[in-house]
Amino acid sequence: MKRISLEQLVLAKGELSYREQYEYVTGLMEKGKIKPLKASKTNGKKPALFREYWLLEPKKDYQALEEEIKYRLHPLIAVDYYLAHPESYRRERTWVIKLSDYLKQDREKLDYPVSVNERSFEIWGREKFLSREQGKAVLKHCNLTEDFLHIYGTSEPLAYYSHTRKTPQNLLILENKDTFYSMRRYLLEGNEYIFGMPAGTLIYGAGKGILKRFGDFDICVEPYMTDGENGIYYFGDLDYEGIGIYEHLADLFKERWEIVPFIRAYERMLEKAEDKGTDSLPETKEQQNRKISGEFFRHFPGEFAERMRKVLESGRYIPQEILNISDFYR
Repeated sequence: MKRISLEQLVLAKGELSYREQYEYVTGLMEKGKIKPLKASKTNGKKPALFREYWLLEPKKDYQALEEEIKYRLHPLIAVDYYLAHPESYRRERTWVIKLSDYLKQDREKLDYPVSVNERSFEIWGREKFLSREQGKAVLKHCNLTEDFLHIYGTSEPLAYYSHTRKTPQNLLILENKDTFYSMRRYLLEGNEYIFGMPAGTLIYGAGKGILKRFGDFDICVEPYMTDGENGIYYFGDLDYEGIGIYEHLADLFKERWEIVPFIRAYERMLEKAEDKGTDSLPETKEQQNRKISGEFFRHFPGEFAERMRKVLESGRYIPQEILNISDFYR
C-alpha cells in the first residue's frame, strides 16, 4: 500500500469546498479505494478527516485462473498451493502450463534419465531453469520432486591418464595437479611402478572436487576403470585438509570401494621432510578445518602414524609437491 496525504488526495479534484472534500474522501473509503492512517490523527475540522490515507489496490478477480488450476492442469500436478495462492500461479503460470503440457504429451520421456539441463530445456525451453531459475520453486508448488523428473547432475569430468587398460589394475587418485603431471610423465617414459606399486591409471582429484566427481565415476570413465577387482589408492597433502578429503571420500563410497592411502608415497614425503628438518616446513593455515576422524592413520604402522601426527600438531604440513619425478623410482 502507498501512503498519501489528505492534501495530495483532494488536489487532483481542483477547487472544492471543505464539505465537497469530505464527501469525496468518504466516498473513496466507502468504495474501498482508501483507508485512513489513524496514526496520522485528524485535521481538527468538523466533520473531521484524517491527515493521511493508505491507497488500496483493487481486489483482483482470480476466478478464471482458479478454473484453469482445477480443470486444465495434468492430474499429477497438485493444485492445493496454487488455489491458496492464486497470485503465485499468475506469476508462474507460463512454467506450470509448460510442465502440464509436457506431462500430457511426453510423459514417457521421463522413463529415461537425462541431465538436469537437458530435462530443463526439454520441458521449459530453458536449460538453466531448474538449476538457476524458478524451476525448483515451481516443482515444489506442484508437489513434484526432482527425482520425479528422472534427472542426474553433471560435475566437471574427471581428468585421468590410463597407462594400461588391463584389469585388475591400480587406480591412484592425486590431490594436486603438479603431482598428477609428474607421475603421468614418469609413466609415459616407460615406467610401470611408482614407489614399487604397479600404476594403471592416475586420476586428478582437484582437491575437494573429487568428492563430487567421484560420485559420477561410472559416467565419467571407461568401463575397465570400474572393474570391481581394481585397487583404488589416494595420495594428497599431509595436512588436515588433505587427510579430511581422503576420509570423506573413503566414507562416501565405502559400500562400493575400499579406498586406501598410498602408504609408500606418504612414507617418502615424511622421510624427505625429516631429512630437511620439519621446522622448515610451511605452517598450517589458520582457517583450515582440523576435524578428522583418524581413519587415515589406521592404515599406517603405529610408530609412523605418530610421526605424521607430530608434524600436524606442531602446526606444520607437508605438501604433496615435496616429491618429484626423481622420487618415484624408490
